[in-house]
Amino acid sequence: MDNTISKKVQQIKPSATFAIAAKANKLRGMGKNVISLSQGEPDCDTPDEIKESAKQAISAGFTKYTAIDGILELKEAIQQKFINDNNLNYELDQLIVSSGAKQALFNTLVALLNPEDEVLVVSPYWVSYPEMIKLASGVPIIIQTSIEDKFKLNPEILEQSITDKTRLLLLNSPSNPSGITYTKKDLQAIGKILSKYPNIMILSDDIYEHTLWEDKFDNIATACPELIDRAIIVNGVSKAYSMTGWRIGYAAGPQELIRAMKIVQSQSTSCPNSIAQKAAACALKLPNSVIKSMVDNFKRRHDWLYPALKDIDGINVIPSKGTFYSFPNISEILSKHNFKNDVEFCDRLLEEANLAIVPGTAFGNSQHVRISFSADDDVIKEAVQRLHSFVLSLD
Repeated sequence: MDNTISKKVQQIKPSATFAIAAKANKLRGMGKNVISLSQGEPDCDTPDEIKESAKQAISAGFTKYTAIDGILELKEAIQQKFINDNNLNYELDQLIVSSGAKQALFNTLVALLNPEDEVLVVSPYWVSYPEMIKLASGVPIIIQTSIEDKFKLNPEILEQSITDKTRLLLLNSPSNPSGITYTKKDLQAIGKILSKYPNIMILSDDIYEHTLWEDKFDNIATACPELIDRAIIVNGVSKAYSMTGWRIGYAAGPQELIRAMKIVQSQSTSCPNSIAQKAAACALKLPNSVIKSMVDNFKRRHDWLYPALKDIDGINVIPSKGTFYSFPNISEILSKHNFKNDVEFCDRLLEEANLAIVPGTAFGNSQHVRISFSADDDVIKEAVQRLHSFVLSLD
């Protein structure tokens, strides 16, 4: 096998979140009553208006190839979204539509990085960041944070991590898996450091922009307008409109880089799905009030889950301010009960309590676990009861 598979791919890890979900589904297939709080998608349905627009596109025969970088209707909707929500003005040739925000991230890395270029990644991070950087021939440089500093990047540590090979800083706010957000003040402090290093670009993953209930949303471009020519903003419709399976994301950035990303896309996936593009254009034209009930549900669940987790001996947790994730610290439990690591803890939790959550190792922090509260209230309450009972059974 080693002679068949490229060395580059051999160093890439499969997605841990999908692996946990697959194991949970296998146990369900064996008749076990498994609860999974490992999912990374909203549990509500896509709004009817969006589904109807897709049906109309099919009926109208809108089933052919489109422009590589997206249809005009969708790009104009994205352009207007940036104006309305972020007070950012982009020309159409500064925008590209892709097959999910994940492809927009990957396109950026492939278009930007040369071999051995370093990318600064804040831990905890989304599972795919380091692996995509490696696939793009870059080198992920992990900057550790902790629950004590609310998982936020310290500007001084940022500067200490910069070398002459640093090409990019990757930021995600609201953050998967921690649920924290970077305020405008936080971003300005980071921007002050970056202003001294003109060769470093900033990639802002804004996919959870609208799943936010505390703090006003800002990204590096809104907080530091002087850095906009060095910023790439990635977003999509997956989380805000519960359209994960529709696979539409987009990016905004410097014209030259977007042009390069278009070339990458033209030789990989070509245009995004034509029908999904029509649906995404409809979504972005809807008022933000459409999103409100979903976010209200997430906040209500969070406000129940947070104190419930705090009540479990050995768990340390801080409030989430957005997304639908909590990232509790379980180091005391791991140490007290001689677990090898968080992976063993999650494996036993699944096998003995029929509860699936994701080990923090997948996100760069082995002292934590990620719990998704994108599930029915009763399911979340039963899951916490199983977690609590499992921890008690260890004594």
